[in-house]
Amino acid sequence: MNRLTVAGTALLHRPGTGPTLVLLHGIGSDAESWLPLMEALPAAWNLLAWWAPGYGASAPVSPESPTPEDYAARLAEIVFGMRLPPALVVGHSLGALFAARFALRWPDRVAALALLSPALGYGVARGAALPAAVQARIDDLLALGPAEFAAKRAARLVHRQAALAGVQRAMALVKPEGYAQAVRALGAGDLLADAAKLVMPALVACGEQDLVTPPDNARRLHAVLPAGSTLRLIADAGHAMPQEAPDALAPLLKEAAHV
Repeated sequence: MNRLTVAGTALLHRPGTGPTLVLLHGIGSDAESWLPLMEALPAAWNLLAWWAPGYGASAPVSPESPTPEDYAARLAEIVFGMRLPPALVVGHSLGALFAARFALRWPDRVAALALLSPALGYGVARGAALPAAVQARIDDLLALGPAEFAAKRAARLVHRQAALAGVQRAMALVKPEGYAQAVRALGAGDLLADAAKLVMPALVACGEQDLVTPPDNARRLHAVLPAGSTLRLIADAGHAMPQEAPDALAPLLKEAAHV
């Protein structure tokens, strides 16, 4: 597994000659949150996971109140900078908003699209006040600090307790400034609106025990996607599906990649 930096963004890269997958983590996660799934995928696949802007060593996006467009534009810099072939773009939770926006803007760079445990966003205008429950994420992190914040919130993301330590590890490493930007992007995003404009079908997958982005989110998303899109619910998995159920998720991504 290699670590590199492209367009100011830290990346975890497992080179391969097979299909290329680009993995975009959720709001309380990081590139290493994908490791259980990466290990479950074929060894020949070319896998790339980012630390989202403002996470780890990745430079933040410029606007203080960004939208998914700003993160998709950074992803485009990486894709074009590395001259990646059209990829299976996989977004988890907040990452689903970024993946869908990228697919909408640069459809020729997307061989297939997978939206996992999708966060739908709130459609708040850039710079406008966030819903109270969304703003509370920023306020709690600032009040508690990352470690205590993770201890308070991580358990809600998992159904299988074996995944809790990994989820808590990543959440404890978030940077307040980068996390605040990501929360504002969540507030600004509107995944259903973007999905309705997509020209390509997508895989939507969700854990049946997901309390954060419950299966009804996935059903609503699937309903507006183009014909040929698929919906899969994974039993005995919560929100942290890539860490909780990699062996169930890997075959779905193989199917999405048509291999």
